[in-house]
Amino acid sequence: MQTKNPIKIFSGSATKYLADKIALSYGTPLGKVSVQRFADHEFQPCFEETVRGDYVFIIQSTFAPAENLLELLFLIDAASRASAYKIVAVIPYFGFARQDRKDRPRVSIAAKLVSNILATAGVSRIITMDLHADQIQGFFDIPVDHLYASRIFAKYLQSLELENLVIASPDTGGTKRANSYSKFLDAPMVICHKSRKGANIIGEMTVIGEVEDKNVVLIDDMIDTGGTITKAAELIMNKGALSVRCMASHALLSGTAIERINNSPLQEVIVTDSVPMALKSDKIRVISIADMFADVINKVYYNQSISSSFIF
Repeated sequence: MQTKNPIKIFSGSATKYLADKIALSYGTPLGKVSVQRFADHEFQPCFEETVRGDYVFIIQSTFAPAENLLELLFLIDAASRASAYKIVAVIPYFGFARQDRKDRPRVSIAAKLVSNILATAGVSRIITMDLHADQIQGFFDIPVDHLYASRIFAKYLQSLELENLVIASPDTGGTKRANSYSKFLDAPMVICHKSRKGANIIGEMTVIGEVEDKNVVLIDDMIDTGGTITKAAELIMNKGALSVRCMASHALLSGTAIERINNSPLQEVIVTDSVPMALKSDKIRVISIADMFADVINKVYYNQSISSSFIF
């Protein structure tokens, strides 16, 4: 008698480049999915193999456009209707996470709405990485495995053997994240305090702490337009720092972000492959999260603890 439901790993269209690496690292072929597209841009994804009774992992980051989220939902619904045993949504980058509260009247808390929709679609569990706000885990009434890129970033940072290292948060919202690196690496921390004129528009920025004659590493969860990290880098270098780098989990790199990074004093920008990069830059180093996610998928499948997957 079969004692363990078979595991199958599938991917949405947007994250197949990463899903291929995760499946290879896990040691199983990536499942076959097709997407039928109609003339009016409506689309219908379909599993091209049976998933009945299977433990199904569907990999898809939900960056823009919103069709990426919609495709993930359709795949979850299709797996549920095809009698999959368990359905786990592997979402390396969880989109809409910046909308985690009502920061002004008459706006949606989109992160909560997305969590409700995922559960309604039939997902059993969520595996994600570096949510913009930790409290989003509480929006779900199903298990959420929240991973951190610090597992791979901290090791890379240690390999650089930087003297007079200082960890910096590019804004006050990222102080908890930066403080974790500061404690683990036994390095002092500084904070860049900024005010915004609007979405993606930086007003004033100041540095709280000492950076003169230091090698500074900015820690952030995402780079969107690049405005925050490049302005922080300029300010830090003007304060007498020896060098400045940035580590960010999700490289959205919207608009002129690549150009801003290339023209900034940033020596290096280290990101993961949670989001595909359309444009390249000599300053940007991509570290893959495939092995980390494959390891966690294996532990979830065999009901093992994932605590060892965290450095801090």
